[in-house]
Amino acid sequence: MPSATLSMDCSIIPGVYIVAIGWLYVTLLVAASEPSLVAAIISFLFYGLLPCGLLLWLGGTRARRQRRRLLADQRAHERDAADT
Repeated sequence: MPSATLSMDCSIIPGVYIVAIGWLYVTLLVAASEPSLVAAIISFLFYGLLPCGLLLWLGGTRARRQRRRLLADQRAHERDAADT
């Protein structure tokens, strides 16, 4: 039961994923219009993939922290239950 409430409380807002997909689509189209393959790869990497990945990673920090705390609490509870 706690894991179900955890996923609802601390997951990244689903709208953020839609914006990220849209941003990656736009940067992919910009990269497709570049004159060379190297320019397209660099454009997609630096304008799309790296900034989007960084923002999603930073946005998920609270969720990872809460998940880690919940796991530590569960492990402590299991150790306490095993001692009795």
